[in-house]
Amino acid sequence: MVFPDARHVGAVDRLVGRESDLERILDAFKRRSGGALLLSGDPGVGKSAVLDAVAVAAARSGTQVLRAAGVEFEADISYSALNQILLPLHSALGRLDQAGREAMSVALGFGAGAPPERLVVCNATLALLRSAAEDSPVLLVVDDLPWVDRASAAVFGFLARRLSGDRIRFLAASRTGVGSFFDGSGVPAYELPALDQDAAARLVDQRFPELAHPVRRRLLDTAQGNPLALLELPDALRADQRRAREVLPTVLPLGERLQSLFVSRVHSLPAATRTLLLLATLDGTGDLGVLSAAARETDGEADLRALDPAERDGLVRVEESPRRLVFRHPLIMSAAVEAATSSARREAHRALARVLAGKPEQRAWHLGEATLQPDEEVALLLERTARRILSRGDAVAAIAALTRAADLSPRGTDRARRLSEAAYVGAESIGALHSASELLADAQRADPGRVMSLTSANAAVQLVLNSDGDLATAHRLLVGAIEEGDHGYDAADPALIDALHFLLLLCNYGASEKLWAPYYAAVARLRPAPSPLLLVAARTWGDPAHADASTLRELDRIIDGALQETDPARVVRVGTAAVYPDRLSAVREAAWRLVRQGREGGPVRRHIGALLHLCLDDYHRGKWTEVLELSEEGLTLCQKSGYAICTWFFQYTKGLVTASQGDTVTAHALAEAMTNWASPRGIREAVHCAQHVHALADIADGDFDAAFGRVSAISPAGSFPPYVAHAAWVFFELVEAAVRTDRRTEAAAHVRALRETNVAGLSPRLSLLAGCAEALVADDDTDAARLFAKALATPDAERWPFELARVRLAQGEWLRRARALSDSKVPLTAALKAFQQLDSAAWAERARKELRAAGRVLPDGDDRPGAGLTPQEREIAELAATGLTNKQIAERLFISHRTVGAHLYQIYPKLGIASRVALRDALRREDSD
Repeated sequence: MVFPDARHVGAVDRLVGRESDLERILDAFKRRSGGALLLSGDPGVGKSAVLDAVAVAAARSGTQVLRAAGVEFEADISYSALNQILLPLHSALGRLDQAGREAMSVALGFGAGAPPERLVVCNATLALLRSAAEDSPVLLVVDDLPWVDRASAAVFGFLARRLSGDRIRFLAASRTGVGSFFDGSGVPAYELPALDQDAAARLVDQRFPELAHPVRRRLLDTAQGNPLALLELPDALRADQRRAREVLPTVLPLGERLQSLFVSRVHSLPAATRTLLLLATLDGTGDLGVLSAAARETDGEADLRALDPAERDGLVRVEESPRRLVFRHPLIMSAAVEAATSSARREAHRALARVLAGKPEQRAWHLGEATLQPDEEVALLLERTARRILSRGDAVAAIAALTRAADLSPRGTDRARRLSEAAYVGAESIGALHSASELLADAQRADPGRVMSLTSANAAVQLVLNSDGDLATAHRLLVGAIEEGDHGYDAADPALIDALHFLLLLCNYGASEKLWAPYYAAVARLRPAPSPLLLVAARTWGDPAHADASTLRELDRIIDGALQETDPARVVRVGTAAVYPDRLSAVREAAWRLVRQGREGGPVRRHIGALLHLCLDDYHRGKWTEVLELSEEGLTLCQKSGYAICTWFFQYTKGLVTASQGDTVTAHALAEAMTNWASPRGIREAVHCAQHVHALADIADGDFDAAFGRVSAISPAGSFPPYVAHAAWVFFELVEAAVRTDRRTEAAAHVRALRETNVAGLSPRLSLLAGCAEALVADDDTDAARLFAKALATPDAERWPFELARVRLAQGEWLRRARALSDSKVPLTAALKAFQQLDSAAWAERARKELRAAGRVLPDGDDRPGAGLTPQEREIAELAATGLTNKQIAERLFISHRTVGAHLYQIYPKLGIASRVALRDALRREDSD
């Protein structure tokens, strides 16, 4: 074997996406009688890297590798490349005959004499290589053929056509479309393609895993599979640009090596051609009409014939339908900008602004780039453009337009206002908290005596909450901005509405009635009338226990109107109002839409809010695997974005699942972390949620006394304090813990207080739990039996598997203690099965103990196939049994296809089957059992 095969290439650290190319190169040598191959490709496509991989693999296979590379400053030195490649064989020159030895000695610079005949050198080189090949196969590798000197290129061409049947192989690389002295006629060639889409993405993810999704997508589009571009373009960006917290330039900047490869090609073109390429790049549409008009604006004599040199050089082409200019590669566009002076770029922007007078958004951008001195007219155009961009959801571009408008603002007040708005958009939408802080500081310097605007206050509150500031400070700051603002309480003022929704959030976080008076006072002053959502959310989210039936009907109307809502802020706000009344399933599809947008680079804060709502809904629906997956996504997002205040959301949802499953160590740790962060900041709602997790974990451990103390700290027995929202969700834990610790007086008092609220009317889930609480404190067995039966008859009770199982467990425990042993087995068995399906080990063991006490003999675990399917696994199994693919199931359930695959991996052994085709029969067997 004279050349390495696939196993030797495999030994090399693999080039991403080049496996098939390396195999084709090896196969080309094996299939052909000739021993030469010319590798070609665009600049930066990875020719040198492929040569390196082949060379290393050849050396590992026992082949002697001789290498040379063309060097620009040595291109005029005869035989300089030949010297490089034959230097390792210097000691073998003695094997040649005298004529050959003398010719090679002079050619390679080892001796003096008259220049040797070219043919003598060629034959001597071939003889020397054949002599070396007697010891081991030889591979000649030549890179950068265009820079190889004329004499060496002639020798290489001679060799490439005469290696048939020898133990010598020749592999060289040359840039596509660039001439050289090497005569490659008759030499087999292979053009190295760009990386395919998957390989390009893999390379970027390996080298730059921190790239934000929209930035990653833009880089992949620009690089078009060019490996050098994929590796250099991210390094040319600033950190905030890589994290999508700062707008990317219209044309991405090139790194040093990319500039050397591409800018030189543009520099070699005539000035008129470079101007047209610059105009086409900055316009970005390829419209020949715009290009022609803009060219005339820069030079009245200019026309499109100046494009001819660029077309002949292969840099651009003109498509016929529709007629437009297309760059061969996006990097040529970057090169056109890099090759232009700053004054040339400004002149091109001015020309395009004049041509695009009928397109205000594009005109504003070009004027902004062309203008150096403050200009209020241009600043105002950019400000209006920012608002239009923001309405489309592109917060990063809106911030760029606002900050440029601020730069061009003649007056300090306008500059401060625009900077404040940019800070608010940054903090609200993309989590750019550090840059928001800097923008606010700039705004203060621009207008030191100004009253804090609503946008400034909103941004400042974000900064306070996500740093070491406390809620009281944030509340005071925001209330002051609302009360002192010049908005006139206009209900159509978006900044005022945003501020009021933010104030609503602060009031809920504080869980204190005294915080709410300024909110209600401001809402009451709105003209012509406050929005229904501001009024409804204050009740259903701020004080759900006292939300009446009319408020809930209004909430349902709001939710119905929000199903097709496209405004991310409103989607999350409606979802927030739906949290405590258990209506999150109604906004589930809209929430998933926001999550998908967030994963693609959409507003971070809305992404976080939608994730929380999905987690809460999934927890109550028994989809606990999904909760843990989405909670981890949320925690990662909070860490990366800087939204520290949202971290407790996902510690809470993760804590609910771990406590409910019986992993009480993890649950208590999560709750402690929530408390430690929230208590010093006065965020009592987070502390209440932490107490909820603690209480569930205590109950799982059988420590009902500790659980009673936890829940009483939220809502003392016998009371539902106003604006302590979480009291509506923990009343059952309080009653159950009180009954189990002989605090029947406290339990009865809490049930009486419960009747005075509308908690049971909020949702079927809470009605189910309220009915069970009533049964637990009933005075006699007849009332208890009736109340349990009534609770279990709650419509849609099956939608809440954990709560339903807990009620059945409570009923079974009561029946066993009432000596109705036979009757107790039915609810206890149903509860046991539900807890097993939820992987709720602690509660399952509690049900199992009760069944044993009732006289039913059970093994330690129920090993019957199918018994371990969770509700989500059951749903996935049923859909898969109908023939749906993983992707189709994922789309229907609003989860990822990877999650579906992971569930199926767990489902098969639980059902005792090995493949998808057996699902239908296995599910039928389980149902019959």
